Amino acid sequence: MFVTACATCANAFKHGGANAAGWAIALMLLVIVPLVTCVTWFMIRIVRREREGLDAKYCDDYVEPVVEK
Repeated sequence: MFVTACATCANAFKHGGANAAGWAIALMLLVIVPLVTCVTWFMIRIVRREREGLDAKYCDDYVEPVVEK
């Protein structure tokens, strides 16, 4: 038997028939993990490309805000 659910879910769904809950969790992980990985990789790629192509003359120096008392 293929067990992918935690102990709580596995015990709660034993009476529900076969291992449907375990397969549902596995399917969600097999879809969500690659999706999140691809989005993260793509965002990092965009940031790196922007930094490589950014002209320094267009960068502003950080100016600390003045807090009046």
